[in-house]
Amino acid sequence: MKYYIIAGEASGDLHASNLMKSIIGKDSEADFRFWGGDLMTNVAGFGPVKHYKNLAFMGFLEVAKNLRTILKNIKFCKEDLKNNLPDVLILVDYPGFNLRIAEFAKSLGIKVVYYISPQLWAWKEGRVEKIKKFVDEMLVILPFEKEFYKKHHVEAHFVGHPLLDAISDLPEINIDQFKADHNLNDKQIITLLPGSREQEVTKMLELMLSVRPFFSDFQFVIAGAPSLPKEFYQKYVDENVHFVSNKTYDLLRCSKAALVTSGTATLETALLNIPEVVCYKSSTISYEIGKRVVKNIKYISLVNLIMDEEIVTELIQKDLTTINLVQELQAIIDRNARTKMLTSFARLREKLGGKGASDAAAEIIVNG
Repeated sequence: MKYYIIAGEASGDLHASNLMKSIIGKDSEADFRFWGGDLMTNVAGFGPVKHYKNLAFMGFLEVAKNLRTILKNIKFCKEDLKNNLPDVLILVDYPGFNLRIAEFAKSLGIKVVYYISPQLWAWKEGRVEKIKKFVDEMLVILPFEKEFYKKHHVEAHFVGHPLLDAISDLPEINIDQFKADHNLNDKQIITLLPGSREQEVTKMLELMLSVRPFFSDFQFVIAGAPSLPKEFYQKYVDENVHFVSNKTYDLLRCSKAALVTSGTATLETALLNIPEVVCYKSSTISYEIGKRVVKNIKYISLVNLIMDEEIVTELIQKDLTTINLVQELQAIIDRNARTKMLTSFARLREKLGGKGASDAAAEIIVNG
């Protein structure tokens, strides 16, 4: 069959690449065309129609500034779909773009599968009507999403979380060897995950690195985002601040703790069993708009949302200060709070189920 896949962010590239591997295992004649990144390229053996680096815009202001580019991409995608007519269109999260494409694809008679639901339970719940009209199969990865869709009379399939697939197959890691390979010193590591977009990374790194004077016994290592060049990070690097690119899982597994910008990385860090403090700060205007449109959501991190309790501390907007970061980071380095958090991470893994999300999703797509 011919599969057309659209992933508009780094996390979508990861999950779509694993889905592609599973599809190939079930359909030896799978023919892919895709929007995504390097991981999907590695599976397909050729590059994307468009790379997600040119698609991802964050926040209300940033979207407004880049509206012309976004609309141009939507127009191009519609033409490309019409010219290539796949058997199935697979949309991976990225709702603002993908829901428009779903409507167009449906008008062409293309089967539409949505893998990894937009967070409609947080905001824009009215978009469920578009899911009803234009999506043939909704495949969700968070346990509570199945009930959310059931409430709206949409049958959704809970396939498990694909991060468990990505993490469960990791080989053992030798911490000393990793440090040697990346020119790190003997001190214990605190990993910094400041996000993936330039404006976000700049803002978050300045805040995260402000705690350094209070943790001289540790070295700080920035996990580089694949969407940004190595040169971008050089201004932050010194004798005790290091940089490692494209090895985030390995870096986390060698770490004592992490400071993590809210997003998929919060869940990745927890599933790798690394204590963390979740950080979030956007422009004042974007944050104030966000507060008004996000409803009935107690937490910002996926870890706390899934567990429906605060098992990782969230420092948001005005609460994200140096003094609060120091206090919370010290807490998860100390034994008692650390042990409690790691016990909660074990419960989190149980709630998400075992590996197999990619295979379960591929089975529905190929044979459903």
